[in-house]
Amino acid sequence: MIPLGAAPGWPAVLRDGPVLLRPYRRSDAAAWSEVRRANRAWLAPWEPSAPGDWNELNSIAAYRFVHRDQRKSARRGESMPFAVCLEDRFVGHINLGNVVRRAFCSAYVGYWVDGRIAGRAVIPTALALVVDHAFRYGGLHRIEVNIRPENKPSRRVVEKLGFREEAYHPRYMHIDGAWRDHIGYAMTSEEVVAEGGLLARWHRVRTATS
Repeated sequence: MIPLGAAPGWPAVLRDGPVLLRPYRRSDAAAWSEVRRANRAWLAPWEPSAPGDWNELNSIAAYRFVHRDQRKSARRGESMPFAVCLEDRFVGHINLGNVVRRAFCSAYVGYWVDGRIAGRAVIPTALALVVDHAFRYGGLHRIEVNIRPENKPSRRVVEKLGFREEAYHPRYMHIDGAWRDHIGYAMTSEEVVAEGGLLARWHRVRTATS
């Protein structure tokens, strides 16, 4: 885990085995667009509603605006967006967003991954890397994840890592054309520090279940 910048925890490059997290680059446009367009059926049911055609919203041209907004938010200290790579190939996204500091020191995590590599422990590893980085270098104390009840693969990710189920949020966010309920999960730094961090916990879980 290598912090590179002056903002707390950002930018940074994080790696565990073949899973690499790094800041987005302008040159990611084609790979980002290909993965997004190829995964419409896999991703659209779980993402915030957006007006427009999926292919246009996820085009190479659209990436320029996505990348610009990510950079601005990260520079302001409001988020930490990472490209998720497997063996250096772009396969997904994970972001610490809505970062609030001072007495709260909290953030929300959102993520998605190419359905063609789902089940290879990429996102659980990425989430463990991000949480450890947020606690150690990002100055954060609490990480939250909100997931639709129907999204069982995503819920399995946080549950395997030991996130605590805290709340049920009726009509929490406009997703795929309607206001959808979400389940709130959370974790604080005290819950993993004694275990050497969340990544260390995840390695032990994988070893015990393999």
